[in-house]
Amino acid sequence: MSANHEDHHHAPDGHGRALRLGIGGPVGSGKTALVAALCRSLGPSLRLGVVTNDIYTTEDADFLRRAGVIDADRILAVQTGCCPHTAIRDDIAANIDAVETLEERFGPLDLVIVESGGDNLTATFSRGLADRQIFVLDVSGGDKVPRKGGPGVTAADLLVVNKTDLAPMVGADLTVMSRDAAKVRDGKPVLFTSIREDKGAHSVAEWVVGIVDTWQHQHAHTV
Repeated sequence: MSANHEDHHHAPDGHGRALRLGIGGPVGSGKTALVAALCRSLGPSLRLGVVTNDIYTTEDADFLRRAGVIDADRILAVQTGCCPHTAIRDDIAANIDAVETLEERFGPLDLVIVESGGDNLTATFSRGLADRQIFVLDVSGGDKVPRKGGPGVTAADLLVVNKTDLAPMVGADLTVMSRDAAKVRDGKPVLFTSIREDKGAHSVAEWVVGIVDTWQHQHAHTV
């Protein structure tokens, strides 16, 4: 993360609490679709909560509730009233309140997913809010996007490139995207998917299960 995106918040003690997973990315990249897919795949085995972020509406939360991917009460909406990155990196209080409300009402939980509003390639979560971060791109912007970098692309724990089914239609070369993403991410994982074709985003869900298992082992998460 560059000096212009310094994190001013400290990571909270992880002992006995849920892993908090931030999901960010540009508008339309498929963040809400990924949250829905993860709820479908992980809901039967993990105790989940979800926090969504929109500037003025509750649209993403409403979509998830209508989809019925988890119990509607386990989905809370934050109306940020500001640029998305502000609410996930700088002034995280509203999101922290929502996360803690879910944990108080339904805890113990295994995983709380916090979805950012749509933002640009610089968007990152404060470690005071998210323990791990996924950044979602899609191929519609062309195969040049990963090499443009930005903290969201380079620093996230996992980069997901979504809508691979559209690559032939927009002239995006997935081999080029994979090569460039690997180069700018210095060995951190990259997964390609089409949530339209894989409603459970199973490769991403498998990665999430792994980080939850590691988190629980490291922090002695108990029932």
